[in-house]
Amino acid sequence: MKRAITPSSVERKMRNDDFIVSKTTPKGIITYCNPIFVEFSGYTEEELIGTQHNIIRHPDMPRAAFKLVWDTIGSGKEVFAYVKNMSKDGSFYWVFAHITPDLDAAGTVVGYTSVRRCPKPSAVQTIDGVYKKMIDAEKAAGARGAIAAGTAVLVSVMEEMGMGYEQLVFSL
Repeated sequence: MKRAITPSSVERKMRNDDFIVSKTTPKGIITYCNPIFVEFSGYTEEELIGTQHNIIRHPDMPRAAFKLVWDTIGSGKEVFAYVKNMSKDGSFYWVFAHITPDLDAAGTVVGYTSVRRCPKPSAVQTIDGVYKKMIDAEKAAGARGAIAAGTAVLVSVMEEMGMGYEQLVFSL
């Protein structure tokens, strides 16, 4: 059983040459994690392998952001995203993630590979503000309308900036 972890205000910063790598099943169960993932997550490799990848999900991440990621990779497309993760001790770290579906010879998704690197501080500052607005909208909407409300905020930001999701991510 997963114990409740209280988020802290302690931030861990990735080094510029760090790459966090993990592989999962189509259901998000971790099948591989590199030593940098182990280091930043604070879990041992044994604790991570066989566990849902959301073990490192930070509560400051909007549900709508994860729906966007899962919808994109589930359709066989790659996605780039800024993600705030939480370590076992409650500290947090930001990553710039590139998640790709792993396909078999027939084109069926058989898993996912995620490579995360150090994000630009200016990008984190911008996306953190967007995520806070998304979370506020999700909380105000309640459980049934949360994802739609968070998505509406993201769509509004993209419309204001006159760009699609991928353009927004790469513009930060």
